[in-house]
Amino acid sequence: MSFWPEDIEDAARRIVTDFADRKLLIATAESCTAGLIAGVITEIAGSSAVFDRGFVTYSNEAKREMIGVANATLKAHGAVSRPTALEMAEGAIGNSAANISVAVTGIAGPGGGSEEKPVGLVHLAAARTGRATLHREMRYGDIGRNAVRLATVRTALDMLIEVGRD
Repeated sequence: MSFWPEDIEDAARRIVTDFADRKLLIATAESCTAGLIAGVITEIAGSSAVFDRGFVTYSNEAKREMIGVANATLKAHGAVSRPTALEMAEGAIGNSAANISVAVTGIAGPGGGSEEKPVGLVHLAAARTGRATLHREMRYGDIGRNAVRLATVRTALDMLIEVGRD
């Protein structure tokens, strides 16, 4: 029995199989999910062929030091923002051997939200070498911390599938 819901594990299995066939290598940069995306991908047998590394960049300092998010970006836009997610995804590629990455930063709750950035707001980005970086802003709502995190994993895997297409 798997730790993961069946749809999430199926998406991860699809990514591992498809990316292995095409020699694509993944890095993750995770804030609000704290490694869950890396965890579900590496749950799949054979994932070592497609998973290079995961960065858990929960703090702003980690975002700056590990994947090169600019201090100016964090000051101007905050950690939970489109520019930060884009820099996280691009920084994950730049600081790894990967040619594809996914990055997530958001407010899982139950606290920490504001009117401008409510609980359930997550910015996701997926990058691929030589292509434009994708971005999605998701507003899952105040559905509970675990539900926000699982919804974020689902969206991140969907974005990896999308950016992995030829």
